[in-house]
Amino acid sequence: MKRGRSIFSSITQCPKSRKVFLTGHPLSSLPRWLLLVLGFFALIWFLIRVLPKPSRISYPCQLACVPIAAFFVIWFSAVFASVLSHKKSKSTWKKVYSGFALACAFMAISLAQSSPSSVDEAPLDLSIAPRESHKTPSSEIFVVTGTTGADAGFESLVALMEKRNTPFYATQDNPDGIIAEDDVVIIKINCQWDQRGGTNVDLVASIIRAIVSHPDGFTGEIVVADNGQAQFGSAGSGGSMSWTLNNAIDTTMSMSAMAESFSGDYRVSTFLWDRITLNRVSEYSEGDMSDGFIVHDEVADSTGIVVSYPKFQTEYGTMISFKHGIWLEEQQRYDSNRLKVLNVPVLKSHSIYGVTAAVKHYMGIPSDRLTNRNPHNCVGTGGMGTLMVETRLPDLNIIDAIWINPIPGRGPRTSYRDGSLVKTIAASTDPVALDYWASKEILMQAAEKLGYRDYFRFDPDDRAVRSFGTWLELSMQELDRAGIFSTMDYEEISVFSSSIE
Repeated sequence: MKRGRSIFSSITQCPKSRKVFLTGHPLSSLPRWLLLVLGFFALIWFLIRVLPKPSRISYPCQLACVPIAAFFVIWFSAVFASVLSHKKSKSTWKKVYSGFALACAFMAISLAQSSPSSVDEAPLDLSIAPRESHKTPSSEIFVVTGTTGADAGFESLVALMEKRNTPFYATQDNPDGIIAEDDVVIIKINCQWDQRGGTNVDLVASIIRAIVSHPDGFTGEIVVADNGQAQFGSAGSGGSMSWTLNNAIDTTMSMSAMAESFSGDYRVSTFLWDRITLNRVSEYSEGDMSDGFIVHDEVADSTGIVVSYPKFQTEYGTMISFKHGIWLEEQQRYDSNRLKVLNVPVLKSHSIYGVTAAVKHYMGIPSDRLTNRNPHNCVGTGGMGTLMVETRLPDLNIIDAIWINPIPGRGPRTSYRDGSLVKTIAASTDPVALDYWASKEILMQAAEKLGYRDYFRFDPDDRAVRSFGTWLELSMQELDRAGIFSTMDYEEISVFSSSIE
């Protein structure tokens, strides 16, 4: 056996003490045979738990098993290589087989991370309780559970809103609704990340179907848009409307392909603002017809943000200023009322700011590049609240909590492995109240159930320096200064829910 000693022994054995060590690892003091026994049982436990339900790979206990089991697999492969190669060039064979074992280990981890979990698996059992505020003013949140995004979930949400006198449709009989028959609707999504890090494609398709099914008929236009800032993201170069791995039942269905499926009958398109995020332009009213970003010259006193926003022409020729509305060239004026914004973020952890939801999602509106990363740095000072006030408040915020990332500090990148199935969508005209409720009742609850000890990072009531609760409150104060009601007071929030299961 001395001649067949494995490469594992060579790289893990201390020459003096002949004890196994892993630099900086708590298992460093264990004898080699005990580590191998632990590795064997860790591998068996991992296979028993994960193979029947791949989503369990994100559970803390399984994440703890991976390195121990991986060492056992590498050791076993190296021993096997040593036995086969004892009559040949031992060192060469060892390198080949140990390299092969390492490659297999990394391949297995990569496949596990990029393999989607089935929507047929049981979602996390969260307790979402309805409540009704008796205070005035108050904010309303509408919640539908049991939805995959590809079913009648959003239709149920629209019906729930209608029942509570917050109509989704503006009609001749009810002009106070949100979407009119001839509106131009921007569906602001998250497209900077693939897999579960981007807004659910099936949900966006359901929203589009609801819009084009307007009771008075739909003659307007829909643009699915986002600014991935042409930096960072899953490919390191910003956002994409054509990811190969998507947040959908059919993971090959991208946002661009989905939008194109409507284009034969309706004016539906996508616009990736990354393409114009380095172009500084002037408004249409100043005679500049080019696509790009308007950048304010002044810095907001309260939050320090430099406000910027997109101005662009859709593939159907409609000229849009995100702040001012639809530019009517012949009349030389803007129509602000016909431009509507549906803010549709995926609910997930954020490594810097704690939570990505409706308010943080507005980072896809400004140009981070033209302003030297100023907007992103100002999220923590309430800058997204300033941005909403100075450009355009969302007409409706719709949180995609079908698949969420409840791992504190892990997002915004969210692999299939990191996603947890919750099958919930929620909407409100108040982005602050919606974020407060969603972080407290969905993210915190999910993280706690999965055993993450630092689930408090999602707590909107935590007012520690740079915490999610602190910057959400600062954003709320910006809305308040502009006379826009929003709340983080649970007594001022009503929650109405229904289920399609």
